[in-house]
Amino acid sequence: MDPVGLQLGNKNLWSCLVRLLTKDPEWLNAKMKFFLPNTDLDSRNETLDPEQRVILQLNKLHVQGSDTWQSFIHCVCMQLEVPLDLEVLLLSTFGCDDGFTSQLGAEGKSQPESQLHHGLKRPHQSCGSSPRRKQCKKQQLELAKKYLQLLRTSAQQRYRSQIPGSGQPHAFHQVYVPPILRRATASLDTPEGAVMGDLKVEDGADVSISDLFNTRVNKGPRVTVLLGKAGMGKTTLAHRLCQKWAEGHLNCFQALFLFEFRQLNLITRFLTPSELLFDLYLSPESDHDTVFQYLEKNADQVLLIFDGLDEALQPMGPDGPGPVLTLFSHLCNGTLLPGCRVMATSRPGKLPACLPAEAAMVHMLGFDGPRVEEYVNHFFSAQPSREGALVELQTNGRLRSLCAVPALCQVACLCLHHLLPDHAPGQSVALLPTMTQLYMQMVLALSPPGHLPTSSLLDLGEVALRGLETGKVIFYAKDIAPPLIAFGATHSLLTSFCVPTGPGHQQTGYAFTHLSLQEFLAALHLMASPKVNKDTLTQYVTLHSRWVQRTKARLGLSDHLPTFLAGLASCTCRPFLSHLAQGNEDCVGAKQAAVVQVLKKLATRKLTGPKVVELCHCVDETQEPELASLTAQSLPYQLPFHNFPLTCTDLATLTNILEHREAPIHLDFDGCPLEPHCPEALVGCGQIENLSFRSRKCGDTFAEALSRSLPTMGRLQMLGLAGSKITARGISHLVKALPLCPQLKEVSFRDNQLSDQVVLNIVEVLPHLPRLRKLDLSSNSICVSTLLCLARVAVTCPTVRMLQAREADLIFLLSPPTETTAELQRAPDLQESDGQRKGAQSRSLTLRLQKCQLQVHDAEALIALLQEGPHLEEVDLSGNQLEDEGCRLMAEAASQLHIARKLDLQHKTVIFMFAQEPEEQKGPQERAAFLDSLMLQMPSELPLSSRRMRLTHCGLQAKHLEQLCKALGGSCHLGHLHLDLSENGLSLDAVLGLVQCFSTLQWLFRLDISFESQHILLRGDKTSRDMWATGSLPDFPAAAEFLGFRQRCIPRSLCLSECPLEPPSLTRLCATLKDCPGPLELQLSCEFLSDQSLETLLDCLPQLPQLSLLQSLHHATLHFRSNQEEEGMCCGFTGCSLSQEHVESFCWLLSKCKDLSQVDLSANLLGDSGLRCLLECLPQVPISGLLDLSHNSVSQESALYLVETLPSCPRVREASVNLGSEQSFRIHFSREDQAGKTLRLSECSFRPEHVSRLATGLSQSLQLTELTLTQCCLGQKQLAILLSLVGRPAGLFSLRDSTRHTEKLSFPRLEACALGFKKKRKKERKKERRFQRILN
Repeated sequence: MDPVGLQLGNKNLWSCLVRLLTKDPEWLNAKMKFFLPNTDLDSRNETLDPEQRVILQLNKLHVQGSDTWQSFIHCVCMQLEVPLDLEVLLLSTFGCDDGFTSQLGAEGKSQPESQLHHGLKRPHQSCGSSPRRKQCKKQQLELAKKYLQLLRTSAQQRYRSQIPGSGQPHAFHQVYVPPILRRATASLDTPEGAVMGDLKVEDGADVSISDLFNTRVNKGPRVTVLLGKAGMGKTTLAHRLCQKWAEGHLNCFQALFLFEFRQLNLITRFLTPSELLFDLYLSPESDHDTVFQYLEKNADQVLLIFDGLDEALQPMGPDGPGPVLTLFSHLCNGTLLPGCRVMATSRPGKLPACLPAEAAMVHMLGFDGPRVEEYVNHFFSAQPSREGALVELQTNGRLRSLCAVPALCQVACLCLHHLLPDHAPGQSVALLPTMTQLYMQMVLALSPPGHLPTSSLLDLGEVALRGLETGKVIFYAKDIAPPLIAFGATHSLLTSFCVPTGPGHQQTGYAFTHLSLQEFLAALHLMASPKVNKDTLTQYVTLHSRWVQRTKARLGLSDHLPTFLAGLASCTCRPFLSHLAQGNEDCVGAKQAAVVQVLKKLATRKLTGPKVVELCHCVDETQEPELASLTAQSLPYQLPFHNFPLTCTDLATLTNILEHREAPIHLDFDGCPLEPHCPEALVGCGQIENLSFRSRKCGDTFAEALSRSLPTMGRLQMLGLAGSKITARGISHLVKALPLCPQLKEVSFRDNQLSDQVVLNIVEVLPHLPRLRKLDLSSNSICVSTLLCLARVAVTCPTVRMLQAREADLIFLLSPPTETTAELQRAPDLQESDGQRKGAQSRSLTLRLQKCQLQVHDAEALIALLQEGPHLEEVDLSGNQLEDEGCRLMAEAASQLHIARKLDLQHKTVIFMFAQEPEEQKGPQERAAFLDSLMLQMPSELPLSSRRMRLTHCGLQAKHLEQLCKALGGSCHLGHLHLDLSENGLSLDAVLGLVQCFSTLQWLFRLDISFESQHILLRGDKTSRDMWATGSLPDFPAAAEFLGFRQRCIPRSLCLSECPLEPPSLTRLCATLKDCPGPLELQLSCEFLSDQSLETLLDCLPQLPQLSLLQSLHHATLHFRSNQEEEGMCCGFTGCSLSQEHVESFCWLLSKCKDLSQVDLSANLLGDSGLRCLLECLPQVPISGLLDLSHNSVSQESALYLVETLPSCPRVREASVNLGSEQSFRIHFSREDQAGKTLRLSECSFRPEHVSRLATGLSQSLQLTELTLTQCCLGQKQLAILLSLVGRPAGLFSLRDSTRHTEKLSFPRLEACALGFKKKRKKERKKERRFQRILN
């Protein structure tokens, strides 16, 4: 029924009046006091509901009689803001009774103004008295009603006038099948679960056209954006909504207006809403203002549809948005026509910022299989070729995948309608394999039989290309020649429409029937026109990314142009193009080869996910196997697709390319909006090894389609489905499909909000997946009872090796038995029985249930479960709520659970470490067990491998430590025990009391104490024991003798850090260590040690004869030796910032040492001057080993001075200097004078002026017998000079040059210098013999 003519009953009118007065209770109270002055307003009414209070007050007024009641109604209409339709109904129903209206009018004329009822507001002068006002509003309502009827009639005539063109089936314009619509409420920063109308929907829910608008309540978004790629049917849906409204189906709207941005973009002036509705759509017959006022008051029943938002022009300058976007922005934000509904269609991409954040986003995802079949049935409804068309679609998978795009489905049906009568069944595979050839066949179908108008097609293609380049989709008569307009209209290539350019002004515009058709005709022009050469053509073969750039103001219009060019490069299209090119086949072939060559270059590049998809479309269109193979082999092993929409056609094209690949591939779809039936495109793709999806858009339909594809992927090893909206229905399909994929190694269902029963259903497939290694069910919020059921599955399933549950994590790790392919092909029941038999023999289970809120009764159930299970490697129950009782139960049951390694309860830190059974230990462990039996001469009461005991956070005090030491004392078989006493809040006295353990615990060999961090660890002699276990066992007569030998050889180590060691504490420490057996190593890593403390420590050192090492934090180390040792003293001062001023006093102190074997002064600040001073003092230092002066920032000067100092240091036997990155400077001494010395100089970078000093030093070093120069920057010339200057007496001298010369060396000059050097020595020997004869 027409909403304008709807006559509400009294009951509904009474409800409207109550709701109106509820909004202004103060006004109603004032009127109650005016009309009923003697009536007391009961204060008890304040406690009533507002509507109940209004009803009570209205009842009191109504019982006073018709006069009072009618006066009150007139006050309501005159003083309150009452909608026009409600005011008319109130006055006509409640305001007139037995001629009340006329009587009131007569009285109003006869009575003076002063006699009017007090409290009544005088009617507006513009409307006269109340009857005139009533008549005025009735006229306004009639005008609005007349315009609304005119609006509906105009829409009916527009859509009734659409008739098919010549040679086209009647269904060409009449068929409509709604595409898949999916709501995504979170697309514009809206919270998930936002409402649209009064229907709460989740992100990714499928919706129908009737659900797009719901006006039962006023809450929810008023703006809807319909997103879909080109060809998905956005414009068709917009016109369909307008047609349905004209037919009376969308009766929730009184008015519907449809605008196209391609026409609005032509408007250059700013528009008002009235001009938009009346000047650019349909103008009322009269009184524009009255009609607009009515629409404004009833804006919630007005729907404005804007088609092609992506074509809206963005701001072109600093003046802000253009006039179209400004008006659109005000409508969306409610500034103009507040309350109206706005729907916009757009391709996916960057949307204008004027859209409100709460706008509802709906994705158009095209057709699935049933919709394609429905469309074909409607298209061929009354034709004998309907069955043939359905058969062609069922047998031609490529054509079926193309029909997922509604526009291509329409083109395919048109081509089949043209081809089926003249061709045998099954010819569509050859004639319609690609999108390009679909359009090519469509052009042939629309052309007269046997005649292809080549020149008109090319000219129209030139117009199409010019429009794409300039962003133009609407053309006028001046843009297209009249013959081309007639040609386009005759062959249904162009559509015409009126473009309103202003009030009363219109102009005829023309556009291609679809944007894709405009791109195809432009591609035809580029490939066949002689005006276009190869170089110009290849500039259009590019890959467009689907990630819209932030700086890109507008989406391009040529998205499919490269795809059409690639499709026309197919050999199948060459005859068609040659006919268009007037037989110039060579030119066409050269252009086709140029396109293929560009695609080959793109195939070898590293591309993003969107460009990979675009490349696959182009390569698939060419039908070139060689190019497809190159593209497939060039794809990376890990192929990610992140955050851009994908269709069934995209995945089908990717599958076609992967068929040409030999190596496996990993596909990762993360955040990509996928159509529900996308997985069907992956059927039979045997190259996929890893397949993962992560998207909230994936629902039950997606899971069902995926379950049909999984068994056909023979190489699939990893399946991931995370972050989806799959429910129990979708999971049930996957659970049925998983056993059909025995090759799977990893399955992940993370973050899918699965229920407890669904999780239990999934784990039931574990025995049926023989190669599965990991099942991830994390982030699914299961309860504790379900967790215990999963633990039972882990205990009973023979392949499960670990169950890891920690807060949100829930992971099964499995170790399937090694099986051959033949075994996997056997019956599943045989495989299961064999696996259980093998698992029962060797399986061990690790169970980690951390932070799972387990309580005492859960511990009891878990103990009963584990007692029936296999051997346990580890049980970790840390972070639960077991309390003392639960921990006690687990500890008492530990001996019955066969735990091999660890039981972790983490209740005040309780951890049990277990050893393996003796018969399971091999090799070194057997030798260690025999060693223990030899030492103890008694059977061990505890396991024989390493043990860890952690008593942390237990609140232990000094008395507890004494009891603990007594309990652990006297047992030397605890050599592998690690005792952790951290985090007990021990005092310094208690910590120092622990040092007595060295005397009482024979097995203790290392004690580490960090006082401030409360880290305390006691360790046994694990290292030495392992050493003996791997070596040969000594043959001692008694165990006690061997034990004493071990204690004498292995030092005990005490490390104290972060301790405030004052003199009293140090005195007590040393007194405690006095009885400790040696050797003893003491490390005091204290940040500050006062002088008094240091003196106390040094005074106590004589009391510790067993001390072998004393080390402090500041790199000061003292090594002590026993009387039997003969090695000299070692002195190290590394990193102590020693400089030249410290050298003399330091050398004086060293000269007092009797036996100094080694001095380490590396990493100081000596420099050249400090090192020179040190070398001068060397003869006074009784060093007999190594002097290390590395890393002291020295240069060539120090190296030269070392050469000059060698004659004065007779005990130097070797010196080496490296001034490169190594920065080493070492001098080796001997106890006695050395006859021969060796000098090695590396990377010293000597300059020419250094050669003479080097020669002088070498001439004076008579004991130097060998000199090695490595990369010292001495060329051939400098080496010759060096040899010529060296003056040496008789004897052996060796010079080696290890420099790697880049030029080819010639040695005659060096040999000459060496020969002169020999002659010079001969002359010296002659002089010596002559002098000797004279003396004789």
